[in-house]
Amino acid sequence: MTVTSDPLAHQDYESRLQTLSEASVETHFDAFGDIAWDDPSYAIDPTDRRWVLPEVDTLGGHEWYRSLPEERQIEIGLYRQANVAKVGLQFEQVLISGLMNFTFDLPNRSAEFRYSTHEATEECHHTQMFQEFVNRTGQPVLGAPWLFRMVAPFLALFARWAPIPFFIGVLAGEEPIDHLQKSILRAGDRMHPLLQRIMQIHVAEEARHIGFAHEFIAHRAPRLTGVRRAAVALLFPIIMRVLCDVIVVPSRRAQRDMGMPKRVVKDLYWRNPASQKMLRDLFADVRMLAEETGLMTRWSRVLWRLLKIDGRPARYRSEPASAAS
Repeated sequence: MTVTSDPLAHQDYESRLQTLSEASVETHFDAFGDIAWDDPSYAIDPTDRRWVLPEVDTLGGHEWYRSLPEERQIEIGLYRQANVAKVGLQFEQVLISGLMNFTFDLPNRSAEFRYSTHEATEECHHTQMFQEFVNRTGQPVLGAPWLFRMVAPFLALFARWAPIPFFIGVLAGEEPIDHLQKSILRAGDRMHPLLQRIMQIHVAEEARHIGFAHEFIAHRAPRLTGVRRAAVALLFPIIMRVLCDVIVVPSRRAQRDMGMPKRVVKDLYWRNPASQKMLRDLFADVRMLAEETGLMTRWSRVLWRLLKIDGRPARYRSEPASAAS
């Protein structure tokens, strides 16, 4: 990998990382200090109708789910929220391990070292927050598909030897979750206050984490040359699509536990027009990043289209899907 030799560009990059690090010091959350777990209003009642999934949720808006008795909607909703949290914490465990591998050989006074360790600290609190939520729901969720759980320890190794693909993978996991949680919070549907608090904390800190991954790729990718640039450009959409399915699509075990018919699974992921649009919307930000860094090449553009995650790039980060349509 070739890193920039332009001292001004490098100084500007490190300045932006310094800003992210200072923001982590000024605004951060503790999983147990900033959530009143034992507040009676945060108690998890498995019969609470606030566990009914909102329509902005992929499953929650489907006609099959909406046709179920409310009691069954509540059961599925609580299970789904617990499983999403479990998948999230498993992904963040990989991220934390990867960040430790990435920082291992960084030089003294590295701005990347400082920010990466801030992020790892915050992600540790997220895993505690998600696991505590799962524990309190009492749901027997396993999280991600078994194949991801088997290969997860090895994925963290890429952070040291292939950091650009690794941070592309970071975005592949963080962007879908961030997009969906923001959509739910923006919709303003009546939701359980504990889940709302967890989402608010997660969205607030993930903005920095996503920002770092964008900055890292934007700084390093343009300096790749030849075969490496072509390979990373082709890997970009593949990593996005594969990890998106890990994060967003319920595992077969979860599908069985929720009683989802196969026709519904196929419809939701990703056969019907609404779900196909949502899939494209998830990646507007990273399409913009690929365009700006020279990783949207003639051949990679074909892959984006074949994987059904092509479309107009976002005009700015976190542009709402409604504004992009």
